[in-house]
Amino acid sequence: MKHIAVIGAGTMGNGIAHTFAQNGFKVNLIDISEASLAKGLATISKNLDRMIAKEVISEADKTETLSNITTFLSIAEGVKKTDLVVEAATENIDLKINIFKQLDQACAENTILATNTSSISITQIAAVTSRPDKVIGMHFMNPVPIMKLVEVIRGYNTSDSVTKTIMELSANLGKTPVEVNDYPGFVANRILMPMINESIETLYNGVAGVSEIDTVMKLGMAHPMGPLQLADFIGLDVCLSILNVMYDGFKNQKYAPCPLLVNMVRAGKLGVKSGEGFYDYSESKKAETISAQFSK
Repeated sequence: MKHIAVIGAGTMGNGIAHTFAQNGFKVNLIDISEASLAKGLATISKNLDRMIAKEVISEADKTETLSNITTFLSIAEGVKKTDLVVEAATENIDLKINIFKQLDQACAENTILATNTSSISITQIAAVTSRPDKVIGMHFMNPVPIMKLVEVIRGYNTSDSVTKTIMELSANLGKTPVEVNDYPGFVANRILMPMINESIETLYNGVAGVSEIDTVMKLGMAHPMGPLQLADFIGLDVCLSILNVMYDGFKNQKYAPCPLLVNMVRAGKLGVKSGEGFYDYSESKKAETISAQFSK
């Protein structure tokens, strides 16, 4: 397995492309606009520069990594002769199903189709293809080049051989793969999102403020980042989407999104990506916010 396609050049997609390319894979990075692809490549370049500054890699490593990435605007063109496709589009079931229908038609018969979904059913996605045995979840963590965990999610029909291949591949990327079964939220988000949601409820009910809640969890529970700051980092829209998937899947009130989260997303306060969430990430406040968070 040497030739990989990644669908989506956003935060997760460019991180996945970066990781594969840095490990010697030829990567086709696919998105619907030149601007998105250019932004994705710029992010990869900037992240490689950070690694050079920390003496993790050399300039030659950066050049080689970037040379391993080719960009495409067409799924049909971008997935030709690839061994694995990793879909990293927006967390939307209709979008993902549409992409997997296209992939099933465009990819070679033996190509494995993976999704980076953080909560959506692998079995449901696989059902729209003619190869459900070759559809699997590869849930990378953000930032992908740094975080070690990959949740490898088996759909109902995912074969043992495909699971073994993806587990071994993840390990070859320097990651720690953990095999899990296909239930809403899998393991990571089934545990994490109720905690984030409860933190938002705690704020909503006036028990404590944003920095106070995060400080309790960092200093009292040894979390490296408070749950509200982490929610901002993930994206409040993504948190809401995952909670909705789990609420729909389990029909359990404990997964119902807090009204404050719903309103913040409606207002466009999505966290780091929009410049404001529970914290202010505007240029004027960025240095002040980061300094305050790390001083506590």
